[in-house]
Amino acid sequence: MIISRVWIEEGCIFCGMSEANCPEAFQVKPGESAKVIPGVDYSDLEEKIKYAAGCCPVGVIKYS
Repeated sequence: MIISRVWIEEGCIFCGMSEANCPEAFQVKPGESAKVIPGVDYSDLEEKIKYAAGCCPVGVIKYS
């Protein structure tokens, strides 16, 4: 599966796991929210994105 879209649904607890596991695609700003970095080419990051999604304690990291 080629990942073409990544997003974070409501309910993020800002634990930092997304950024810790894939800082190329995710950014967490203290006091704000976790965000997907715009304009990222996901083709070389698929395994890291899937791992970050699997490690998310609240299951809000999504991809398609």
